[in-house]
Amino acid sequence: MQRIRLTLAGAVQGTGFRPFVHHLATELGLAGWVRNTPAGIVIEVEGAAEALARFRQRMRHNHPPAAWIAHEEATLLPEAGLRGFEIVPSRGDEAPAAALLPDLATCPDCLAELRDPAARRHRYPFTNCTRCGPRYTIITALPYDRPNTTMRDFNLCPACAREYTNPTDRRFHAQPIACPACGPQLADTVENAASALAAGRIVALKGIGGYQLLVDARNEAAVARLRERKQREAKPFAVMAPSLDQARAVAHISDEEARLLQSAASPIVLLRIHNPAALAESVGSGSPWVGLMLPYSPLHHLLLEAFPHIVVATSGNLTGEPICVSNEEAHERLVSVADLFLDHNRPVARPCDDSVTRAGPGGVSLLRRARGYAPLPVWIGGTGAAPRVLATGGHLKNAVALHIGRQVVLSQHIGDLDSPESRAAMRRTIEDLEQLYLWTPELIACDLHPDYYSTLWAHEQGLPVREVQHHHAHVAACAAENGIEEPYLGVAWDGAGLGADGRIWGGEIFRVENGRFERVSHLLPFLLPGGDAAMKEGERPAAGLLHALGEPTRYSALFNRGLHCIETTSVGRLFDAVAFLSGIAPRNRYEGEAGLRMEAAALAETGERPYEMPLHDGVADWAPLVDQFRRAPSPRRFHATLARWVASVATQARVHTVALSGGCFQNDLLTRMTAAALKAEGLRVALHQRVPANDGGLALGQAVLATDPRYAPE
Repeated sequence: MQRIRLTLAGAVQGTGFRPFVHHLATELGLAGWVRNTPAGIVIEVEGAAEALARFRQRMRHNHPPAAWIAHEEATLLPEAGLRGFEIVPSRGDEAPAAALLPDLATCPDCLAELRDPAARRHRYPFTNCTRCGPRYTIITALPYDRPNTTMRDFNLCPACAREYTNPTDRRFHAQPIACPACGPQLADTVENAASALAAGRIVALKGIGGYQLLVDARNEAAVARLRERKQREAKPFAVMAPSLDQARAVAHISDEEARLLQSAASPIVLLRIHNPAALAESVGSGSPWVGLMLPYSPLHHLLLEAFPHIVVATSGNLTGEPICVSNEEAHERLVSVADLFLDHNRPVARPCDDSVTRAGPGGVSLLRRARGYAPLPVWIGGTGAAPRVLATGGHLKNAVALHIGRQVVLSQHIGDLDSPESRAAMRRTIEDLEQLYLWTPELIACDLHPDYYSTLWAHEQGLPVREVQHHHAHVAACAAENGIEEPYLGVAWDGAGLGADGRIWGGEIFRVENGRFERVSHLLPFLLPGGDAAMKEGERPAAGLLHALGEPTRYSALFNRGLHCIETTSVGRLFDAVAFLSGIAPRNRYEGEAGLRMEAAALAETGERPYEMPLHDGVADWAPLVDQFRRAPSPRRFHATLARWVASVATQARVHTVALSGGCFQNDLLTRMTAAALKAEGLRVALHQRVPANDGGLALGQAVLATDPRYAPE
């Protein structure tokens, strides 16, 4: 038995869609409900897994003729024992929210036109229709009509005007409609860009949501030059393959991963490499995974037909800065990076990077939520009478959110707020969302950490501010998107977040009931010499463990004098420490590298037997684990130990559901092991699917908790 929530956007209202769903669910013996929302339709349906699969397939292919599903997001929920199926009426107190669609990958019909020499739009790089093309990145105001998009200055030719006004045409009221006679144009040719790639040059391509930097992914010298110019030491580059077959030649791709690659969102998918020789070594700097995507716009299709090889396709920026959007900005900021610019004259209204996903145990797992997903709202239910809350997110992987009635609109990925450019991007994103939704906040929610830019900005706005503890927000975000009812157990594991006691947390387990977060378990604290430097150098957290075990290290003087040391319960730093002790990863050249390498090493092993990690009044003592790991290093056993810790606490917590959140649960193996251990105890597991488990999901949790009068960080 399974329970799934489906959120549909597109032409799904006023088409007989809800009666169709009711009839289909009843026929298949499924329970649940369907209702209209201001942003589309929400369906909750529960029953046998096979019947649910048939329901989703028939819903996509047999829906009423006038309906069209532009976007479908599925969330696997804990079973609820639903009975019967009903059409739930819309409520009068529902706050209005426009159905802003994300940008959609080129549909098969438009792709066929692109390749048809007899078609009017043959090889036209801005081909689109109502089923595909730019949406969020071209709208400037509501309602979503052509005058309120960046296409307003492109007057329709007679042929396009006939399509636009013909109800039987698939371009009927397609706001970005264009053709070679009346639409945007490239400033250079696809053939010149392809020749540049073949010559090992770096191409800056203006895409759907901003610029990308492209280079031949087989050319070591070219990729190394891009890495040097972009100032990106070792973090792996994403790549774009011309076809699924060429992608399969590089990486293992399951059926689920293939569907994700070919979906309307067309995100980057994190895949396990099986042929590293197919890519230049500098692409991944030795990572066993590659972030891979397929062409998603007509321009990408044309370019990768002219240059039919895998290319690096990374954000058009310098490391630490937001992506470039306008032609002028790109030529100013990327002049020292790109050798050729493939510009065009269709303006981009707002930056929107490529989304990054992984096929996880609960379905899609979002690591970065942007193109193809933002700004679809997350349905959270409730009364709809909550105050208007702006949530400013965290400092790393920042995204902001608007709490609108029963929904939370989460922005696209903004990035780390270390640079003035990224901070300005956060402010522009907030202003942009408020203008789009004609919405002003009554309350601002932010992180508890006083030094985060997102927190400092919140306190400067002259509105009431509600601070939300970092790990509470992680857990609340997972609970909200899964519709979990209290009480439940929330696990929040990550690198760092200011705890309610003023210390640095990161290995927390809470029992959540009546809006209160009782900290029932956490990792035994250890010292980090050098503070933030310990985020990059694995030797430092390892030294903290060894110092606690009474062993000398080169940081002993700092420990003994209590200088430049902070205390932490971070599972992320524990990963870094054991990765250093085993020689798997001496340092984090980019965030999470040690954890990724630990996961890769664990996948090469077998067995599930954990090390010892006893619990003393809820405190997980890592000392036996570290001792046994040093004598017999096994990354897989390390993962199994953490999974067993959660299961041990959960069996004593008197709850039925456990929510897993925080950056550590981007680790697919850790997530799968923990979920399996919990299910073996008869417990339900809630995982992130629509928002990232990392700090990119914090704003959702902040928005939810800020409207709960029972919540207090203490």
